[in-house]
Amino acid sequence: MAKAKSVYVCSECGYETGRWLGRCPECENWNTLVEEVRSPEGNPPEKKLKRAPGAGATAVRIDEIPDDAAERRPSGIGELDRVLGGGVVDGSVVLVGGDPGIGKSTLLTQALANMARAGGRVLYVSGEESARQVRLRANRLGASETGMYVLSENDMTTVERRVEELKPSVMVVDSIQTMYLPELASAPGSVSQVRESAAQLIRLAKQAGTSVFLVGHVTKEGAIAGPRVLEHMVDAVLYFEGDRQNHYRLLRAVKNRFGSVNELGMFEMTSEGMAEILNASEALLSERAHNASGSVVLCAMEGSRPLLTDVQALVSRTPLGNPRRMASGVDQGRLSLLLAVLEKRAGLRLFDQDVYINIAGGMTLSEPAADLALCMAVVSSLHGRPIGAGFAVMGEVGLAGEVRAVPQAERRLGECVRLGFQDVVLPKSNLRGVRVPDGVRAHPAETVLDAIAALGLLIKKGE
Repeated sequence: MAKAKSVYVCSECGYETGRWLGRCPECENWNTLVEEVRSPEGNPPEKKLKRAPGAGATAVRIDEIPDDAAERRPSGIGELDRVLGGGVVDGSVVLVGGDPGIGKSTLLTQALANMARAGGRVLYVSGEESARQVRLRANRLGASETGMYVLSENDMTTVERRVEELKPSVMVVDSIQTMYLPELASAPGSVSQVRESAAQLIRLAKQAGTSVFLVGHVTKEGAIAGPRVLEHMVDAVLYFEGDRQNHYRLLRAVKNRFGSVNELGMFEMTSEGMAEILNASEALLSERAHNASGSVVLCAMEGSRPLLTDVQALVSRTPLGNPRRMASGVDQGRLSLLLAVLEKRAGLRLFDQDVYINIAGGMTLSEPAADLALCMAVVSSLHGRPIGAGFAVMGEVGLAGEVRAVPQAERRLGECVRLGFQDVVLPKSNLRGVRVPDGVRAHPAETVLDAIAALGLLIKKGE
């Protein structure tokens, strides 16, 4: 009798080989080959997987297609609706990823309970927990009396049959890595099982108009576990960010076919579930230290949302020949570039200083508009001079030391006014065609030295 054959499949690109390799020769990623056991040729043939049948559609002119806006269903959680682009779209498939214990199941259970209270028929499919365990979590969240249906099953054939019987409007699958198709010989969580299970759920969603949320595990690098094609198949990809030891949780959209990407929702983990933080700027600045050097307020943009956050720097002389540069919440390569600009263009002595950067509240900043705030926090800590409590800073810094314009300057200034900041240091080029709100004093900066002078951080001779 023929033996089962092992095949190694790349979880990133799907490349197959008969032996294990440390590096995939197709996509050149390391440690991505996963073993799958294939049935021997002498065994009876496997059942054919169900595929979405062709609809026999014909090509039509784009102006003849009905221009109906996609119907959105409110989830009852404003921050989740914001990230999704205004609500849950019928027939959409959303992938939600994040570290274990960060709150994925809690948030989706609350959303399902809210939609059930609004009269919707909802289904929670759990491949990891029993129905009793889901009930215990629902009791804690106050969601046990909402009429939500629970199915503890990881066989996709059974799940499909129950969905066709129940016809839910919204469904959660927790998690996609636990689902499996009996027709495939590989174990649950393998590349082929995850890909085919997701394809079957997507077909169900599109045919029945059911909105599906897929919970996905993440790898140690922070990416969704399973084939990379999974993120391309779904309509939206949401990531939970934040340390489990921190009470703040950030929900970010990295892909959304029905709204803008990089939208941010902010939550706080409480004993009663995930609580929305409606005034995120105020929450991030609530514990800011006053009259402390190295602290500056930045007005960042997360999608369409202006957000004030505290950028902190600590500069300390080192006796070692190689100073340390450590950054939490910003790219370390970007930090090294900005320190080089400060040394060359502003004449600061940083080659014998350790530099530590932190973004308060567990935030991660990727936009260039944070450059000037990072530079000013470093200068403030180096000189031991605190920045005034009423100042906010924004601007991109180039290699020549110039301060470049930032997008959506008016919205940023409006958020500064709302939080009571009267002085804003911003690029000089942003003042052209931008109306400065009443009560705000704009300090235009053309170079890094202009910003240092505006904040009173210049060191005069004899000081």
